[in-house]
Amino acid sequence: MTERRSPARSDGTAVRRGVPAGSEDRVAALYWEAFGRKLAPALDPPEKGRAFIAAHLQHDRGVVALAGDRVIGVAGYRLGGRALTGGGAGDVLSAYGPLRGLPRLAVLALFERTPAAGELVMDGIAVDAAHRGRGVGGLLLAEITAVAAEHGCRRIRLDVIDTNPRARALYERHGFTTHRTEQTPYLRRLMGFGAVTTMHRPITATDGTGERKTR
Repeated sequence: MTERRSPARSDGTAVRRGVPAGSEDRVAALYWEAFGRKLAPALDPPEKGRAFIAAHLQHDRGVVALAGDRVIGVAGYRLGGRALTGGGAGDVLSAYGPLRGLPRLAVLALFERTPAAGELVMDGIAVDAAHRGRGVGGLLLAEITAVAAEHGCRRIRLDVIDTNPRARALYERHGFTTHRTEQTPYLRRLMGFGAVTTMHRPITATDGTGERKTR
């Protein structure tokens, strides 16, 4: 896979497409920090959940932010039938066993988001706590937008839960608008949230035209 990396900002932060080899554990840790409460019913205990995510990453379905060679942020997306967080039913059953694995598959099915025609689905964005508030999330979103544009998508879709207003504010600043909100009170005790808002951002003619370089 050809690496596409943006020029570094003045603070040394750069964005590239694809999860760098050797950073799987780091990306899994960031994902678990951001989404562990939601993923726990399916992938607990945490150390096993992180290991499962790391082992089944689809490297070419992610965009990462780097400070030097260290991953400080990651955004995953689903396109062409594959997402950053991989692993099928057989992998879950192999990792957790048939008895414990089957109910976990039912939980994981709640997270499935199949893109419509002409749609890229974002399946998560996570930024290291020490680097939040510095525009890293915006850099990742801009690169995801460029990916969508280059694949001929007409829009990006994502879901944000009601307990994450900071993420929703970030998405709104970057052109996402609310499409619908689904009340999910049955998930509050299990996963800690009671509503999911689906947001859309249309792809415009100017998206994906920023300067990049190939390494």
